[in-house]
Amino acid sequence: MAENHKKAAGRLCYLCNQRRAALKRPKTLEQICRECFYEVFEEEIHQVIVKNQLFKPGERIAIGASGGKDSTVLAYVLSELNRRHNYGLDLFLLSVDEGITGYRDDSLETVKRNEIQYGLPLKIVSYKDLYGWTMDEIVKMIGLKNNCTFCGVFRRQALDRGAALLKVDKLVTGHNADDIAETVLLNILRGDIARLSRCTSITTGEDGPIPRCKPFKYTYEKEIVMYAYFKRLDYFSTECIYSPNAYRGFAREFIKDLERMRPRAILDIIKSGEDFRISTSTKMPEQGTCERCGYISSQLRGLPLWEVR
Repeated sequence: MAENHKKAAGRLCYLCNQRRAALKRPKTLEQICRECFYEVFEEEIHQVIVKNQLFKPGERIAIGASGGKDSTVLAYVLSELNRRHNYGLDLFLLSVDEGITGYRDDSLETVKRNEIQYGLPLKIVSYKDLYGWTMDEIVKMIGLKNNCTFCGVFRRQALDRGAALLKVDKLVTGHNADDIAETVLLNILRGDIARLSRCTSITTGEDGPIPRCKPFKYTYEKEIVMYAYFKRLDYFSTECIYSPNAYRGFAREFIKDLERMRPRAILDIIKSGEDFRISTSTKMPEQGTCERCGYISSQLRGLPLWEVR
């Protein structure tokens, strides 16, 4: 970020041609001032919301809030756009406490401050209350191998349960363009072509109880960081202590390398995922219902951890 500042220093903003440039946009490489950056950043997200008809007036919307940069910026921007453009939404913060000492307990303190800063009601659901296990306890039992698989399944269901408790119409998450490009690449590397169309969808779960939306689908992670930095937003920046060797991390580093060589690479990967045509002979994943808890599952009985208890 400091390098971008140095390169921009002394030049006039590409957009307004009046104020001095403060940064170079990672997405377009335009050198612009802070005020124009705020405007284009927020307007692009507004256009994504309008173009994709993500919300309807009067809807109750839960914002998946982890305390990290993505969800914090999402909560801030969505609150601003809701007021500015009269979306007519009732917004809530929804957090999941996975039970990870030294990580989630600290980040939840950030979310609690965001509740006051943005004036948004907060609901916290925990793995311990929902499942009888914390991630600390799970990792102690199974080790670090495949722990992200357990956490991913538990987290998705916890968000669904929390959203149901809030009686919301939709759940929005801070998944950004980098995240979606990573998922496209991961599905290709795993040979999981059938999931490509779903992973690039801006709204998923429309046939389920509570649809999920991704307003940041085309928003670069670097720009989210810049926005949070310039706006002095209060967020938590530590990575999960259990995911340093997660497979996704290798895809993330590869995409960062591509972005350095070609900034549009992230959007190009997303577009490639959108444009894939799935052969009629490809077996699509079947979504079932867990016979024990009744929630969505790719297998009838969900994860084998339940057999241990």
